[in-house]
Amino acid sequence: MTAAGHEIAIVLPAHLHARPAGQLARAAAGFTSSIRLEHGGRTVNPTGVLAVMGLGATAGSTVTVRAEGPDAERAVTALADVLANAE
Repeated sequence: MTAAGHEIAIVLPAHLHARPAGQLARAAAGFTSSIRLEHGGRTVNPTGVLAVMGLGATAGSTVTVRAEGPDAERAVTALADVLANAE
């Protein structure tokens, strides 16, 4: 992890379906950093709802949020919060 990068792993409390994917996409769109969401060996840009849903992340699985850029830490924290509170 570089000084400009930040990452966190989250265990999902619920499946990553349309509603949390949409919340994640809206949150991700508000940052200038390059953000990636990883699960099961796949990596997507979390600003796309269908890409996020396409990961197939289910309750109890772990997803990793990575960001690099000027607001990377805030981006990771915000997206981790959305994921940790998914219903």
